Parts: sequence; C-alpha cells; structure tokens
Amino acid sequence: MSQPWDADPDAILTRRLGKSPAELGTTDSRDGCPDIWELDNGDIAVIGRDLTEVYRAAGLPQGMAINEREHLVVIPRITLLSAKEDLPDA
Repeated sequence: MSQPWDADPDAILTRRLGKSPAELGTTDSRDGCPDIWELDNGDIAVIGRDLTEVYRAAGLPQGMAINEREHLVVIPRITLLSAKEDLPDA
C-alpha cells in the first residue's frame, strides 16, 4: 500500500512561479508577500493569509478536510494566474 503524501522539510525553494508580489502590486514590501514557489522535489510552496480557522468555523465543503498539521491559505487570484505560464500542461 502506498504512503500518503507528506511535505519534505528538507526540500529547497528553487524558483518563483509567476511574477513577484512587487510586480503584481500585492505587497507593500513590509507586511507580507503572497507568493508561489517550486521546491527542488517538485512540490509547491504557497505564501498567503492563514484563514484556516475562519473557513473551519464556517464549515468546510463535503470532501474537504484540514488536519492539525495543515493550514488553508488564501492568495490573490492574480498571483495564481501569473504562475500559469510557469506550469506545464497536464
């Protein structure tokens, strides 16, 4: 039986996917920078606002779960859209 996925704490941030927060105008360079990065193992790191408890309290959709080691983060739409050119097609 295969093991479930788990984040590798030894993976290294290798490249930004999409444009920088400064280019997108989503940061004031002091208080947070929503961003998306690829790790050397191919996994993706996302920097955003932690709204785990807000969504958990409101009730999660059926089939969605957030365990104690996970967080639901929100990023601006423009951040994800700017990363599209760096993502391969399926």
